[in-house]
Amino acid sequence: MGNIIKRSSRDLVIDSAKSLKDGPSTELHTKLYKAIMQEDCTMIKALLRNHPINEPIIIQAESTRYRPLLDQTYSIIPIHLAAEFRKAQSLLCLLEYGADPEVRDPSGLTTLHLMLLHWPITSTTWTKPGNRIHRILTDIRNNDVTCLRILCEHGAQVNAQVENSNKHSPLHLAITYGTYSVLSILSQNGAHVNAINQSGMTPLHMAAAILNKDMMETLIACGANVNCVVSSTGSTALKLAVCTAASKAGRLLEAGVSCIRLLLIHGAKVNVQDHKGQTAMHEACFGGTEEIINLLLEFGANVNILTRNGESPIYRFLQRSSNIRDTALLTRLLYRTYPLRLTNDQRILPVGIRLPEFHLLRKTLVKLSQKPLSLEDICKRNIRNIYGEKYKHYLKQLLPTKVWNSVYYCYDLAYLLK
Repeated sequence: MGNIIKRSSRDLVIDSAKSLKDGPSTELHTKLYKAIMQEDCTMIKALLRNHPINEPIIIQAESTRYRPLLDQTYSIIPIHLAAEFRKAQSLLCLLEYGADPEVRDPSGLTTLHLMLLHWPITSTTWTKPGNRIHRILTDIRNNDVTCLRILCEHGAQVNAQVENSNKHSPLHLAITYGTYSVLSILSQNGAHVNAINQSGMTPLHMAAAILNKDMMETLIACGANVNCVVSSTGSTALKLAVCTAASKAGRLLEAGVSCIRLLLIHGAKVNVQDHKGQTAMHEACFGGTEEIINLLLEFGANVNILTRNGESPIYRFLQRSSNIRDTALLTRLLYRTYPLRLTNDQRILPVGIRLPEFHLLRKTLVKLSQKPLSLEDICKRNIRNIYGEKYKHYLKQLLPTKVWNSVYYCYDLAYLLK
């Protein structure tokens, strides 16, 4: 079917210059280009009798108005052209005629990769349903999905990696370029939801790092492993989300907290340590964001875990002067920390409390770190750490009021930090 050339896709691209010299005329290339863009399948089939289907066509600058040109000419493989501009009928025609969806361009991209890279970002949420703009955007989105389904149904490899330094799979590309709507389609057609790129990151890692909740929800629904670690760093999706969210404020912080909660609800392990021994709580404490710290505590975060350099979450908290000024949050962390370690393995104090303005606070904390707690206070602190904020009110129903008050109100440090 068709005049298919049995050569590797890489050879086809490398030899494109030669094929263009020896192949059809510029006029034939121009006609084929226009036929694909106009979705004239009869003309496409007629022209392909004189042009190898998987070899590039050369386009003159004056023959096209569809894309800006840096040079007078450029070359592109017919199926790539149809995919890039989402010409559904032309794409189907080329595939049925024998086009190879796995033929790659000089950048190492397959037809599917190119389609995802040029996927238009269209949203109908800001338009009034039923109006003209809403209908146009809906039609564009439906056409994009149609093209993707056509490509998948005709043998496109949904797990083929880009041949460059990133080694992204189609799912990774979808996350990178914000093409949320394609995730479920790719997964339904066999895309490995836990595939890793050159950096050892899965699509969920990437979605968590940019705090895209819609993508995260879709990936989790498709079977993404919320506890998979990045091989190069040991980070989980939870730690990446916390790291990004801790630097946000306002609505962005609210969105970040929502992403973190999503991961925790779906089983993310809150106390996993990366290659440096850091947990999500270490990141949250360094960021000093109360909402994130409270959420992690609610799900059982341990504030006494040390990094490989001997740094506790509270040590990280005390690294930044802006954190130290929040005495209420500092008190809450001290309330759960035992033993209190103010130095790391090199016996160095956190940068923040070494500032002159915190001289009195530093002396107070040093005294606290040198004063052992009573056995009773240690037991109470362990209860608070084990049950956390999440089960605090549940315990209130089980314990006598006097005992519960003794556990949760026995050690107020606020007066020490003023």
